[in-house]
Formats: sequence, C-alpha cells, structure tokens
Amino acid sequence: MSTDTTAGLPQAEPPEATIRGIVARGVRRTFGDVVAVDSMDLEAPAGQVTALVGPNGSGKTTLLLVLASLLVPDAGTVRIAGFDPVTQSREVRRRVGWMPDVFGTWETLTCREVLRTVADAYYVPPATARTRIDELLTMIHLDDLADRPTQVLSRGQKQRLGLARALVHDPAVLLLDEPASGLDPRSRVELRTIVRRLAAAGKAVLVSSHVLSELDEMADRAVIVAQGRTVSTEQLTEHVTQTRPWRVRALDQAALIRALQARSLSFALPETATERDGVEVAIASDTEAAALLADLVREGVPVLSFQPAAGALEQAYLSLTSLSGDRR
Repeated sequence: MSTDTTAGLPQAEPPEATIRGIVARGVRRTFGDVVAVDSMDLEAPAGQVTALVGPNGSGKTTLLLVLASLLVPDAGTVRIAGFDPVTQSREVRRRVGWMPDVFGTWETLTCREVLRTVADAYYVPPATARTRIDELLTMIHLDDLADRPTQVLSRGQKQRLGLARALVHDPAVLLLDEPASGLDPRSRVELRTIVRRLAAAGKAVLVSSHVLSELDEMADRAVIVAQGRTVSTEQLTEHVTQTRPWRVRALDQAALIRALQARSLSFALPETATERDGVEVAIASDTEAAALLADLVREGVPVLSFQPAAGALEQAYLSLTSLSGDRR
C-alpha cells in the first residue's frame, strides 16, 4: 500500500509540478513470478487525449493502477502533474480522476448520493458540489434518474455514472480504463465528444480501450504496448505519410477501375467482393488521397465513399504487435 510522506503538512508545489500531464519511465511491476509491466515508458501531455493500446495481458490496467497511486511499482519513476504517486499519493489523488473498467457502486444510494459521497471524499465545498453534480448528471444524461438507487441502472448507465464520479472533483488528469464498455452507440458518440472537450480544456486524458476505431476518432496520440513493454508512440493527429489501403466505392465501378488503371495505381477487390464493397487502393499519403478524390470527381466518376480501409491507429497497432510477436 502506498504511503504519503506529505500527509498533514502544507505543500509547496515542486518544480516538477510545472510539468503537466503524465510521465512514466521504466515502470516495472510484478505479481510473484508474473511480470505484468516490464520497463514501460509513457507520456500523456496535458491538453491531449492519449490512447493506451495493447492486447489482453499486456499490462495496461496494471500501469493505470500504478498511475492512479493504487499500486506501487517495483521500479521506475512516475510523475502525475509533477507529483510522485508513491511518496505524494494525496497530491496525486487530488489531481486524478480514475474510471476503472468495472464500475462498482453502492446500490442502495441514488446517483446523486454516490456523486455527493465522492465529492465529500475530495473535500469539494458543498455549494460547489451541488452545482457540479447537477451539471454532471445532465452531461451524462442521468438527470432523470438522479434520485433513483443505482441498482436500477443498466450496465451502460453505470459506466456513465462512473465517468461522472471521476470528474466530480474537476481533476487535471483523467485515467479511463475501457470507458465505452457497455455503452450504446449514441452514448459512445457522446463519450468521444466529452473526452475531446475535456482535453480542449487543458486536461491530460489517458484512455485504454480495445475499440481501435473509437480511439482513432478520439485520440491525439497513442502508446502501443505488448508483453508489458512500450512498443511505440504514435502521433495520430499528423497527416499519415505511409502507404495504406483506402476503400473507394462508386456507382459505376467499371469507370472507377478505368480511372485507377489510367494512373497505374495498385488496387484490389476485397475478398468475396461485390460492387457494393468497392475497391481497395494503395495510396502513399493523405495528401495523395485528397488529390485522387478530387481527380475522380472532376472526371465524373460517381464516387459514393472514399475512406481508409483501416484507421491509422489500427494499422499501426496490427503492424507493431505483429513485429513484436505478441498474439495474446
């Protein structure tokens, strides 16, 4: 269990506290003979959404527990908004909003009472807490269930309440472990909007998820891990400059194919393809994709859709985890 050597003493912010967000270097954590995290590095800057991506058993949840000051690492250094989760756990917890993948709650308490209890634990002034709780219940669309016991909530509704619980003290850093689990499609879209808004407000957001397509739309950068180690850090907001497949559909597929052949572009029909599936075209960059689309439209090819066959994050993840030999 972590110890807080600063408890009860007035604290001046250390120089490292000017470094906003999350910085972890060489983090290692074992459970007996099992190495869950092995020399893992991660940065999640303030004002950005960072995706933490990896196969099952790659150490994602263990690392998140270390960052939340709920597990002590065997080795390595961690700073959360400049504070050490091991020796300054109280300062870290004041600044962190933690949403675990499984949300446990007090089933006899109402949604409002759950949030009020958490606000009290963070010493949020009562007047501030009342306003904050009302805002959060409206934001997560549980205002109509605010005074109902949480035992009546569905899995997705409990997930939304878990997000509100993580935000009740207005933290500077958010750790979200599988936040979209159990959410319906509309709630997933709303979650992306909320997370992007939080990053725009200057918060550091670290999201772990298996749904790569959602992270592609949500994240600015990604840290890919496998077998307890960091494999790569990808900047997702930059234009992709490597060749990747794009899926193009047109009302007249023959006209589309002729236009691609005229440009000597490499293309293929997807397996078990019909005209509805379109054509997969290898394109060297986002810039060249935009130019090709403009040319096709200008030449009168009736394009229905033009999009990457796989997102940048999905492509990077599949490539890197394949190279690392991790198939778990």
